[in-house]
Amino acid sequence: MTTLADAATDGAATPRIDRLGVVIAILMAVALALPFVTFRATRIAAGNGLRLFDALPPTAAAAVGAVLIAALVTAVANRRPSLRLALGALALVALALGAGAAGTHLTPADSPYARIAPGSGFWVGLFAGAILMTDAMVRLKLGPVGRLIALAVTVALVAGLLASGAWSHLSLIAEYRSRADVFWREAINHVILAGGSLAAAVVIGLPLGVVAYQLRAIRDPLINVLNIIQTIPSMALFGILIAPLGWVAANVPGAHAIGIRGIGTAPAFLALFLYSLLPMVANTVVGLNGVSRAVVDAARGMGLTVFQRLLQVEMPLALPVVLTGIRIVLVQNIGLATVAALIGGGGFGVFLFQGLGQTATDLILLGALPPVALAFAAAVVLDAAIEISGRGKA
Repeated sequence: MTTLADAATDGAATPRIDRLGVVIAILMAVALALPFVTFRATRIAAGNGLRLFDALPPTAAAAVGAVLIAALVTAVANRRPSLRLALGALALVALALGAGAAGTHLTPADSPYARIAPGSGFWVGLFAGAILMTDAMVRLKLGPVGRLIALAVTVALVAGLLASGAWSHLSLIAEYRSRADVFWREAINHVILAGGSLAAAVVIGLPLGVVAYQLRAIRDPLINVLNIIQTIPSMALFGILIAPLGWVAANVPGAHAIGIRGIGTAPAFLALFLYSLLPMVANTVVGLNGVSRAVVDAARGMGLTVFQRLLQVEMPLALPVVLTGIRIVLVQNIGLATVAALIGGGGFGVFLFQGLGQTATDLILLGALPPVALAFAAAVVLDAAIEISGRGKA
């Protein structure tokens, strides 16, 4: 007769299947089966997908394939975080170098119009390797400083890859080279739109949140109005703002001179600012409400005024929640600023919508990848800041 102890022993002896590892392994297998790169005779011609061993010399293809298979096996069979992290990173490096080598190998010497782009297999493999690395970092329980170091190393490696010229024959870099000056101008516009609207939301939204916290009579009406603004689709809000800002530019002296127009940066900036108010106000109210009443009463008993209690006690304790609101706003605005290009607001959306109009996939990627990278980096940095600010306040 099987006892409970025997059953427990049998259960402990049976290795558990790592479900996430199985998913990663499936993705790696799919990546090996799909085209590694796409060859096009021109930038807008239909592409011809080439699998790993068709896109690279046999030795290089075997090396990349071996790394991906090792990552696949590790994802399923090994739970050691350090090994998973190493294999995930190695898979990403192998994919990146392999794509660059494929560009060099496949680019015809007599055809300047040919384009080689990373294919679906490359992107699926990149996704799988990133999941494997992220899972390993979660298992390692990296603190905020560790995550910031990992982000810095990743940025340095990507910058090194691009500066080395390893991707110089890929079509994405070709699109960048032909638009380098415009790219950096629009990058600055994108950062100004996202960061400037965030700064304005902090300056206006933080005091509004404090007022809503102190005066409960206006809290619900204010939050309801901001909720209504938040439900308006971005393109609709951009369009709604064109008419009033156009009127202001035409009728208010000096408005046009400082950049207020019906289309362009002004309506984009204002729309992003309006979208930013709800997270800022709501998180400020929630953060202040979350401060222990005993702490507030103790501060009152020490003779602190309302203003002193707010600045010296309540706001420092509410800071992690307020920073969470700032994180939400920044990541949201980095994404929404892309749509601003449709009304002349500039930013990376310029390339994205040009690419859509020209059916140029690499131009679409040139406009889509930088905002994704910026949003990811901003989320990592602000998550670390939130965790650091919350230490010692529990």
